Amino acid sequence: MPLFNKILIANRGEIACRVIRTCRRLGIATVAIYSEADRNALHVRMADEAWPVGPAPSAQSYLNVDRILEVIAATGAEAVHPGYGFLSENAEFARRLEEAGVVFIGPPQGAVRAMGDKIESKKLAVQAGVSTVPGYVGIIDTPDEAVRIAEDIGFPVMIKATAGGGGKGMRVVNRRDEMAEGFRAAASEARSSFGDDRVFIEKYIVKPRHIEIQVLGDRQGNIVYLGERECSIQRRHQKVIEEAPSLFLTPQVRRAMGEQAVALARAVGYFSAGTVEFIVDQQRNFYFLEMNTRLQVEHPVTELVTGIDLVEQMIRVAAGEPLALRQDEVTLTGWAIEARVYAEDARRGFLPSIGRLTDYQEPAGAGIRVDSGTYEGGEISMYYDPMIAKLIAYGDDRAEATARLIDALDGYDIRGVTTNLDFLGSLLSHPRFASGDISTNFIAEEYPDGYVEPPVDARERELFAVIAAYARAQQEARARHVHAGDADSPWKLLKRGRGG
Repeated sequence: MPLFNKILIANRGEIACRVIRTCRRLGIATVAIYSEADRNALHVRMADEAWPVGPAPSAQSYLNVDRILEVIAATGAEAVHPGYGFLSENAEFARRLEEAGVVFIGPPQGAVRAMGDKIESKKLAVQAGVSTVPGYVGIIDTPDEAVRIAEDIGFPVMIKATAGGGGKGMRVVNRRDEMAEGFRAAASEARSSFGDDRVFIEKYIVKPRHIEIQVLGDRQGNIVYLGERECSIQRRHQKVIEEAPSLFLTPQVRRAMGEQAVALARAVGYFSAGTVEFIVDQQRNFYFLEMNTRLQVEHPVTELVTGIDLVEQMIRVAAGEPLALRQDEVTLTGWAIEARVYAEDARRGFLPSIGRLTDYQEPAGAGIRVDSGTYEGGEISMYYDPMIAKLIAYGDDRAEATARLIDALDGYDIRGVTTNLDFLGSLLSHPRFASGDISTNFIAEEYPDGYVEPPVDARERELFAVIAAYARAQQEARARHVHAGDADSPWKLLKRGRGG
């Protein structure tokens, strides 16, 4: 007997396709929902059934709870996987499902509510013994009050929306005279983005790294952590490149962060997959940022280094199964890096590019995984996030994973829209990225005027070719059971190529 006979996926695009793939493997029938703009989308083609839920705007379709419940009743779906975004962290949606006798494949409603409010989640973190950023855990009503609090904490500070997410409603304030404008801007953006203009203030960590811990729990009270993800390469608080593990963490810090993440999850009675996000300073002190009570966009890198299918685990937990692994059985093997491929023009301020994919060919090869939700002839719509795919590379180490990812970016053939492929390649081949000297300020510091495609001279082309050749030589050496150190170094290959 399958875990469930039929699951409805309350989402679209690549994450809907990704959930469908696991359901297929588990022998579970799937129901897709779609807006008028998505009637020919890939997730609609892949699912066993597909039902319309409304016009193109999300509020009238993918957020239309009443219509989604009608589809559930009509199809007999026993459970709903929400993916990420849309209704994935909506406790009211989970409650409505429970009333209808349908299983929500996610955490309990109480945990979603508790972690959905930044101030309340920070209070709970303090009670659970989790390290938190120094700040004022309370609502701030006026700029004058904000100034007094900021001076007590010490500049610079970060103003943050209590209902925030996705980098919205956040402002860094470096001096007293910047506070009034920063306060008004953060509150205004919070109001327009979340319908809630409440803000609070935290100490701003200089050169911070954004590192998150993946947790997984069952309904029987078992909770484990599955290592970390380094998500420091961001643009305006939106993640661009993610990797697992982090080059920065020591085993001791990894364990401490993992144990605190589990403690917080336990404090709110958490089950299913979830992520506890931390800010880490240059001395490896870490501070709780927030908990995302859903599957993360960047979950594939954790799957590749642990060998655990997180969507499958979410389904099994939702069906009442206990976790099949203990903490001491979790291992991290190799390295995985993910790049988010977007239809956007990096040379024009990352302006979204909409239209039809007249040509679309995905890269393939050893260690390459592509999670996509489109196809040749598919549309990139103005109504939704313009992500085309997530490109993930796996290797024995960070250098190999990076080389494979750069090579795979070059293997894409996308026409009809402008993409960020060149920008991603520039990030991954940057000396600072290679050295691991990164922070959430990396893009702002290295691309202060935005992305300008640099001229590639013959020497740079030669160097990239050498790196790719070295990665292939290492792979061939392992296939022949030759010690990796016996494979030719890049410099030997370069000398040989020059006839030296």
